[in-house]
Amino acid sequence: MGERTALHQEEKGVAAGKKVYFLSDLHLGAPHDPRTRDTERRVVRFLEEARRDAEVIFLLGDILDYWYEYRYVVPRGFVRFFGKLAELTDAGIRVVWMIGNHDIWIRDYIPSELGVEVIDGTLTESIFGKHFFMTHGDGVGKMKRSFRILRHIFRNRFCQWLYSGINPRWTIPFAYAWSAHSRKHGCPGGKTLTEEEEKPMLRNLRDFSLQYLKNHPDIDFFIYGHLHLVVDETIAPDCRMVVLGEWIESFTYATFDGTNLELKRYD
Repeated sequence: MGERTALHQEEKGVAAGKKVYFLSDLHLGAPHDPRTRDTERRVVRFLEEARRDAEVIFLLGDILDYWYEYRYVVPRGFVRFFGKLAELTDAGIRVVWMIGNHDIWIRDYIPSELGVEVIDGTLTESIFGKHFFMTHGDGVGKMKRSFRILRHIFRNRFCQWLYSGINPRWTIPFAYAWSAHSRKHGCPGGKTLTEEEEKPMLRNLRDFSLQYLKNHPDIDFFIYGHLHLVVDETIAPDCRMVVLGEWIESFTYATFDGTNLELKRYD
C-alpha cells in the first residue's frame, strides 16, 4: 500500500435515508485492558446495527492497539471484528480505515482480504454536498520533537524492514508493553486529563484547522481522533471541529445524514 498524504474525491451521491458513520480509537486487542474482548463484541454489535442505514463508515485510526503485518503471517485476534468488516464490504458498504499511530503498519491484508479502503494521511471528501477534512490527528499541527522523531522512525521503511526481521514472539510483547507504558504516562486518553492539559491539545488542532481553512474555505467539518476527547465546537462561521472520543470509556461516534452531524454514545 503506497502512502497517500492526501486524497481528493468527487462528491458521492448517498441514497435517501442513509447515514455516514465516523469512529476512532477503538484500541482493540490491548492486552493491558481486561475488557478488550467485550469491547470487540460491542464494536461488532454497533457495526451490525449500523449496516441497516450506513452508506460509508470512516474509521479514523488507532482501531487496533497494535498491528504489524508480516509478508506471510498476520497477528492473532480481531476475528469477530475483521469478519464483520468483511460482511459490510461484501454487502456493498464502503469502509474507509485511516491509519493512526498505533496501526501504522498496515500493508495489503486488510485491503485485499476485507475489502477495506486504507488511507495514510488526510482525506478531504464531499458528502451530501458538505466538505469534510478527516485525519487521525497525530500528524497535524505542532508536534513535540520527541514525538516527531519517533513518528519518523516508526514510518521509516528501512527501520520497518529491520523490525520485521525480529521474531514476533519478541516484537509483539514489546509493542504491547510500550503501548501500556505510554497510556499510563500521559499518552492522550491514558488518564483523565485536566482542563489545563486538554487546552494545548485542542488549541493545536484548532490552530491547524483554522490555518487550513484559510486556503480551503469550502471545508464544513474537520473530523479528528487521537486525543480521546469528545469535542464539538464551531471554529468559524459554518465550520465545526469534531474530535470523536474513544472506545475505552466513552464509546462515542458521529453520524451525518446530510443535514445534521451528531456526536453520540453507544450504550
